[in-house]
Amino acid sequence: MTMLCSIPFRPLSFLAVSLALAGASPVAGQIGSRPAEEWALTLESGRRMESLEIEEVVAEIGLRPGDLVADIGAGTGIFSVPLARAVMPGGRVLSVEVDEGFLPLIASKARQANLDNIQPVLGQFEDPRLPRGDVDVAFFHDVLHHVAERGPYLERVASYVKPGGRIVVVDYDKNLPGNPHARQPEMLIGPEDVDGWMRAAGLRLTRRVEMFEDKFYVIYTKQD
Repeated sequence: MTMLCSIPFRPLSFLAVSLALAGASPVAGQIGSRPAEEWALTLESGRRMESLEIEEVVAEIGLRPGDLVADIGAGTGIFSVPLARAVMPGGRVLSVEVDEGFLPLIASKARQANLDNIQPVLGQFEDPRLPRGDVDVAFFHDVLHHVAERGPYLERVASYVKPGGRIVVVDYDKNLPGNPHARQPEMLIGPEDVDGWMRAAGLRLTRRVEMFEDKFYVIYTKQD
């Protein structure tokens, strides 16, 4: 939903937003971006929330207490909250967005959930600018298709992931019917594309999760 983070995305949302976010805003480097305020309404609409399978998606990652997670293109923090709970005690979530307007929304959601282990991070189009280089899991949900330079961006993200750490991608599959971006070819990606980018970044596929009819869910591990 918003992404926001990293590589030239043209306006959308990092997820949703430029990284997911697109639109006439500072996030014009992402594909399909809009201002944070507009994205927040879209990202948290009842219909969309019901389709995300949030708890199930987080459970499949297999997070452990103490893990450091980077939620790339965190949007309003929809996934940051359950991710933060999954890594307690001792774990932390870095919620990355390239649209500064999302950061207070993330902080507010953390306060509402009584969580002090979520850290909003202002990323750049080419670099998530993570404050730590020992990330256990970098998580992309409905965000990667918003990134313009996906290969280079994933390589940059991988540089923050420790050996044996993982990058998780859940996104719409261009090979399956019902893709909401069917009329926007620049936003179409598939698991085969992700595999090429991940291999170039030094990661290998370790798990494929079958959960959605219109999305793919893959987990890659960084080689030692």
